[in-house]
Amino acid sequence: MKLGPYDIGLTAVYAAKLDPRFSYCLYVPPGYRESTMPPELVVVVHGSPRTFMDFRDRFQAFGDTHNALILCPLFPVGVAGDDNPDGYKYLVEPGIQYDEILLGMVEDVTARWGVPFARFGLFGFSGGAQFVNRFLLRQPARLWATSIAAPGSVTLVSDRWDWWVGTRGVAVDREALRRVPVQTVVGAADLETHEITHREGGRYWMPDANIAGASRPDRLEALRASLVEAGVAVTHELVPGVGHDPWPIIERAKIFLATELSRLRGS
Repeated sequence: MKLGPYDIGLTAVYAAKLDPRFSYCLYVPPGYRESTMPPELVVVVHGSPRTFMDFRDRFQAFGDTHNALILCPLFPVGVAGDDNPDGYKYLVEPGIQYDEILLGMVEDVTARWGVPFARFGLFGFSGGAQFVNRFLLRQPARLWATSIAAPGSVTLVSDRWDWWVGTRGVAVDREALRRVPVQTVVGAADLETHEITHREGGRYWMPDANIAGASRPDRLEALRASLVEAGVAVTHELVPGVGHDPWPIIERAKIFLATELSRLRGS
């Protein structure tokens, strides 16, 4: 496909061919075809405010330095007409499988920019981290690294609980999962619990919905422990003095992703 002026650098916003209710933008390094490093893909997933272009812009320098295309999906509130703001975080709504929506976007990128990406790096903050946590469990073979930053709720790698609290009833390719290096990162001062406490009668309420702990650091530590028990290599970071702020957390994620990208290229 011939590229236009809005297909390079900070791109336009594109409708997903698999389901045009969803869209995405990218950062595409201008010299991605000419670089001595073959281009790779990093997917960056927004939180509840859906400021997906801001997240894309924060990764622009990373894209240039590492010759990485940065794909930022937009998962709008209420695509099923019910004002649900949280569907993408749990991967499933009636008639929608969000992991498949993202994989369709990756195929769109391959078609437009002419680079196949069998695997990609994946980062998400807050609500986006919930998506990343569950995408990792459902699609580990598609990932070369994953950074899970400050999720409000987590899915533990455990058959003690049904999905979404645990993985009972869901097929998890544990061999593929063990091949994905994972970062878990959260601000040490990210301690507000009102928004993340599940209450009976809520849309995603189920028994033991709060079993992983009260705060984001508690819940991320529970996820880390369950991943380690499953044989996954996890880099865990508790960032001093940081609350629920994506920008300093993104800087920590960039370091992790750059390290794993170097390892990927070295192998």
